[in-house]
Amino acid sequence: MVKLRLKRTGRTHRPYYRIVAVDMRTRRDGAPLEELGHYDPLETDAAKQVVLKPERAQHWLNVGAQPSATVAKLLKKAGVVKTAPAK
Repeated sequence: MVKLRLKRTGRTHRPYYRIVAVDMRTRRDGAPLEELGHYDPLETDAAKQVVLKPERAQHWLNVGAQPSATVAKLLKKAGVVKTAPAK
């Protein structure tokens, strides 16, 4: 099963995340199937905070990939999905 989740990069106290499609058995920072964008939680400009390839994210959702709760919120913020899935 494929999951859409965050892969942490960046240094200590300066997080930076890549939004990736991975096999659900892969560790958090393991090799992704595809990188879909990135998320910088410390960025002050909201337009630069989430950068995403919407067509590729939609493709993975259409083939059955399940987003994590955080990625679902980011996809909603980016306008890829209409509503975030419930817990």
